[in-house]
Amino acid sequence: MEIRSVGIDLGKTTFHLVALGDNCKVLLKKKFTQKQLIAFTANLQTSLIGMEACSGAHFLGRTLREQGHDVKLIPAQFVKPFVKSNKNDFLDAEAIAEAVDRENMRFVPIKTDDQLDLQALHRVRDRLIARRTSVINQLRAFLLERGLVFAKSPARLRERMPEILENAEEDLTPRMRNLLAQLWNEWKDLEQRVVDLNQEVELIASSDAACTRLRQIPGVGPLVATAIVAAIGNGAAFHKGREFSSWLGLVPRQHSTGGKARLFGISKRGNNYLRKIFIHGARAVVLRSKRDRVAMGAWMTALEARAPRNVLIVATANKLARIAWAVLSSRQDYRAVQEPVAA
Repeated sequence: MEIRSVGIDLGKTTFHLVALGDNCKVLLKKKFTQKQLIAFTANLQTSLIGMEACSGAHFLGRTLREQGHDVKLIPAQFVKPFVKSNKNDFLDAEAIAEAVDRENMRFVPIKTDDQLDLQALHRVRDRLIARRTSVINQLRAFLLERGLVFAKSPARLRERMPEILENAEEDLTPRMRNLLAQLWNEWKDLEQRVVDLNQEVELIASSDAACTRLRQIPGVGPLVATAIVAAIGNGAAFHKGREFSSWLGLVPRQHSTGGKARLFGISKRGNNYLRKIFIHGARAVVLRSKRDRVAMGAWMTALEARAPRNVLIVATANKLARIAWAVLSSRQDYRAVQEPVAA
């Protein structure tokens, strides 16, 4: 019988493949290493192959496409309803093969090497910033135990650190002084590495055409622009801007039944990092932009009069996300349009 769809359950070292024919009949069940899988699919008839969107899926997806297969990546939460009874690797692969054949299924575009590089750059930067914050907090705690208190801003602590380490009159033991010196050196090293990554992001954002168009949008700088391109490429995975903002988790969570609509706070689904920096960009627009010079200024002023500040910021992030998708998908420059103000 002819193979209708193939599901591959990905692992670190083992890969489970299930092929389905007509009426979802199982035609083939096999377990491979990665090299064995690639060799097997090279000799397999051209097929529709589905995989969960997870670590390693983009590499394998590009490899199988080069062999001529139609490869699609599915979000893991959309595969779960197709798993029958108990869970094991072959049942997961069978569920993937069944899900990938659905016409209304949502898929994840396979990322290019440039997108993966840019995504890795953002993740390393985010980790270094978290580590820098941890070092600063530990420095503050150790100094507080010695009666040294500083303002909340890291800038004040950075200014005083050389003086604290060099001043022999401070109530610090030699061992504590040595530990503080190590933390201070670690802080400076992390600071320099973050600066280097920021410069690299700025360089990429300045040379990429899509990022250049995105940076014309208020609140979208090099970080947000490059993160968008790394996450969604040209935005082809979404049919409209609302789908993109919904994927980011910037729209209300819904639980409606019996014809009664019930909306809650934002769903917080999708890419947490991208949603976070979108909200930071929106906060900058709301708090620092001159409303008369921003196309959505009148809309923000009207919403601010009837909603809390944080609601305004998230609503602005939602609007910026939809504008960003429109700029990416149309491949046209951002054109500011005056927003209508509700009465």
